[in-house]
Amino acid sequence: MLELTENARKELESYFTGKEKGIIRVYLAPGGCGGPRLALALDAVTDEDQSEEHAGFTFCMNKELLAQVHGVKIDLGHMGFTVEPTVPLPESGGGCGSCCGGCGSH
Repeated sequence: MLELTENARKELESYFTGKEKGIIRVYLAPGGCGGPRLALALDAVTDEDQSEEHAGFTFCMNKELLAQVHGVKIDLGHMGFTVEPTVPLPESGGGCGSCCGGCGSH
């Protein structure tokens, strides 16, 4: 279900220093012009989820979403965590310029 890079693991360790390790949900977040994207949040496991322990952390994801993406790779980018699906999400949203004049087009 999950690949966690060393950089992402270190960032999670740093975040949880002095705190109880919560369950980390991988979820489908609404996107702007680029459409929905995968993201992380602290949450509880439900009956609709599959959970997995990795590097001392517990991750969960909705079973239907997991069936769609076949797994994820969590890494650390210059603006925070990146969550890349094994199977790309279907294209939705219109891309640059199609909503709210975003991406520099007015």
